[in-house]
Amino acid sequence: MFVSFFPRPNVFFPSVVLWIALSMAVWYGFANGLFQGPMPVGVAAFWSTPELWFDTYFALCTAIFAAAWMIFSPHRWAMWSIGGTALILFTSYFQVQVSVAINAWFGPFYDLVQAALSKSKPVTLAEFYAQLATFAGIAFVAVTVSVLTSFFTSHYIFRWRTAMNEFYVEHWPQLRAIEGASQRVQEDTMRFAQTLEGLGATLIKSVLTLVAFLPILMKLSAVITELPIVGEIPYPLVWAAVVWSVLGTGLLALIGIKLPGIEFFNQRVEAAYRKELVLGEDDVNRADPPTLHTLFRNVRRNYFWLYLNYVYFNIGRIVYLQADVIFPYVLLAPTIVAGKITLGPMNQILRAFNEVRSSFQYLITSWSTIVELISIYKRLRGFEAKIYGEPMPSIEKQSPPGGMIAIEAPIKANQERA
Repeated sequence: MFVSFFPRPNVFFPSVVLWIALSMAVWYGFANGLFQGPMPVGVAAFWSTPELWFDTYFALCTAIFAAAWMIFSPHRWAMWSIGGTALILFTSYFQVQVSVAINAWFGPFYDLVQAALSKSKPVTLAEFYAQLATFAGIAFVAVTVSVLTSFFTSHYIFRWRTAMNEFYVEHWPQLRAIEGASQRVQEDTMRFAQTLEGLGATLIKSVLTLVAFLPILMKLSAVITELPIVGEIPYPLVWAAVVWSVLGTGLLALIGIKLPGIEFFNQRVEAAYRKELVLGEDDVNRADPPTLHTLFRNVRRNYFWLYLNYVYFNIGRIVYLQADVIFPYVLLAPTIVAGKITLGPMNQILRAFNEVRSSFQYLITSWSTIVELISIYKRLRGFEAKIYGEPMPSIEKQSPPGGMIAIEAPIKANQERA
């Protein structure tokens, strides 16, 4: 899964973490202060002096890292695996900066709205439209970058799938006897690359959002001195976001712990059913109605078990997400009622709080996709165990939690008739 696309994954990924940590240490300890300047509100923020300096610094760090790996361990897919990953990382950072720019726009815009509605000061139509034009400029840049990123990411995913496909095809004589081998090569490689890319991009964006919005939330929430029930604590909104998100993540991870295994068995019974149908296309003695009925009963039984497990998982997830909508308003209730903030700062605080909270809720929002990825990983891991002569993972020898109806007898009877 990884060795086909990345150079020496066991060394490469730790080196990525160390290089990012070193680059961030140099940036925040020294480089960040070299070029300072005012940060304008609106689209001009993207080409301000601090932003252009960061872009240059990021490109320089990427070039040094990529060059070192291409010398140390040349790899056919290095340009895509290293350069492509770096570009996706940068665009994730850029999209976070778009959110920061929009958050900065929220303050003056909603203060303008409040002034116009309360008639506390004169507001002209030109001023109002000027604020909307500022937002339109930010949105135009965001849409352009998002479309180009999506186009590039599609090619990135297919290159990774190509690398895995070539790797498995080279070892096809060893793999062909494994249950669902054709599906694992044809479908699971595609799903693995696509799912992992989506989860990885979301994780990167969540981390970068935390880095960008935690200081903003700390600064904006200076007027929030206490929380309901808890009382006065330092940085109350930051602590509230962390605790609330950790509790929700832990709850959903606990009630959804069985889902990855059930998803794995779903792929197994689907593969068995599909294989018998394919064999029946060329052999009249295969895919007879009794055998297909038995195989499909296995499919149905496993799906019904999956649906049952998703019932209580969805109950917990939906209840939590609904409570999540009003949670920040509950926290701000004393401050709002006391009239300590205006509409503009309130919306900035709410948006910054939601960004921080949603970053901590990465597992909550991605759990279903993570479940799917784990099941795909387990299937491909069985493949690779065969390639390297390792024992097959224990899950390959287990039966589905809901039970499986024996199918060997009808299949054996078909073979004897043939």
